[in-house]
Amino acid sequence: MAEIKDPENTIIIELEDGNVVVELLPDVAPGHAERMKELAREGAYDGVVFHRVIEGFMAQTGDVEHGKEDGDTRRAGTGGSSKPDLKAEFSGVPHDRGTLGAARSQNPDSANSQFFINFADNHFLNRQYTVYGRVIEGMEHVDKITRGEPPANPDKMVSVKVAADA
Repeated sequence: MAEIKDPENTIIIELEDGNVVVELLPDVAPGHAERMKELAREGAYDGVVFHRVIEGFMAQTGDVEHGKEDGDTRRAGTGGSSKPDLKAEFSGVPHDRGTLGAARSQNPDSANSQFFINFADNHFLNRQYTVYGRVIEGMEHVDKITRGEPPANPDKMVSVKVAADA
């Protein structure tokens, strides 16, 4: 098990294949880190599908409005949460393999609940998308997420918890 230095800023994403442990970066992107913890504590991410998974690029999830299996997952990727959109928190932290990035529309200040995990170093995204976490354990489970836009049988986040609460 990875050493969890700061349980309040560590997220545990349970996938069907195993757990993915994410270290949030509140010093780099405080608003995004806080939003992820808030939605995790509300259970909003539980059962949400990975609706856009591109080989060699990234796995995107987090549409808490349309991404649940009991909802219309064909619309997954078009929604967010009922909370206001977040201001961009671009930084010098590169989009390396295993980093968490905030998904958004063309508007830099439109990130809400959706996020992606980079399968590879995607440095062309640097300073254009907010990086607010990194996988410190379980990247092998991320690598197994079913590909597709959207995948025919999408994988989902079984549960998402803040380590301090687990």
